[in-house]
Amino acid sequence: MSDLQEEGKNAINAPMNPSTVDMHPEDTFLEENEERTMIDPNSKEDPKFKELIKVLIDWINDVLVEERIIVKHLEEDLYDGQVLQKLLEKLADRKLNVAEVTQSEIGQKQKLQTVLEAVHDLLRPHGWTIKWNVDSIHGKNLISILHLLVALAMHFQAPTRLPEHVSVQVVVVRKREGLLQTTHVTEELTTTTEMMMGRFERDAFDTLLIMRRNKLSVVQKSLITFVNKHLNKLNLEVTELETQFADGVYLVLLMGLLEDYFVPLHNFYLTPESFDQKVHNVSFAFELMQDGGLKKPKARPEDVVNLDLKSTLRVLYNLFTKYKNVE
Repeated sequence: MSDLQEEGKNAINAPMNPSTVDMHPEDTFLEENEERTMIDPNSKEDPKFKELIKVLIDWINDVLVEERIIVKHLEEDLYDGQVLQKLLEKLADRKLNVAEVTQSEIGQKQKLQTVLEAVHDLLRPHGWTIKWNVDSIHGKNLISILHLLVALAMHFQAPTRLPEHVSVQVVVVRKREGLLQTTHVTEELTTTTEMMMGRFERDAFDTLLIMRRNKLSVVQKSLITFVNKHLNKLNLEVTELETQFADGVYLVLLMGLLEDYFVPLHNFYLTPESFDQKVHNVSFAFELMQDGGLKKPKARPEDVVNLDLKSTLRVLYNLFTKYKNVE
């Protein structure tokens, strides 16, 4: 034990590692040319890193609320595959052929293998680089777990906003000629929401933005004409798409007009005041759209409420393509 601790001490004090890193005896017990990674302790204190973890935990708990599963620590709660299995089954609406409870390490890894293969089948067609595997997840590697969860959150359009540009310093410990050497690398966990979502299939509006960007102002005018054609029936007038749809009220009313039904006022906030009330309205409008036969909107309710013009335009453009001939 004293030899291991001394070996770890030598590595920590080596010139190529100026910062102090917490290393435990088990971290120093490496075979020749084997390497291990760990997050620099300073990065763990970064507010954006902490926010990312909190947002992901809250999202998982929201998805699994009916399963009565509560995740508190990502590494400890996800490594055996049980929670990941339930999460994927809920998100993808499919049942995986795995044992419900597995206590042995072999059983846990077999479950993880099945779950991750299903994840890869979903993500690979969209260009995601797979930065995790059975051993890293089962080994409680937080970086691998975060990469996996960010990919799932983006793919299934989690109704939350992940913090952008989150990076951490990772310490790579490698054994060479009997001595431990450490180097630091920067690991990027998130970029921008737009770039991450760009890994998935483009819709008609994406194509419009890319191929005919000079036509965007024309599109906006057409959308304003379209929504006013219907909202005028309620003596409502839209001049600014970005702001007037942000609270969700006009979206809900518009869906009622397009589908020719009255939306009970107790189902939404007619005069929303808080951010949550506005998100509720937009989310409810999205549900009405899906009930009307549209796919789940690519935009997120939070983006519409936050005055993201492209998100609002995308939602309205989808309505326009379906209801443009409705009188």
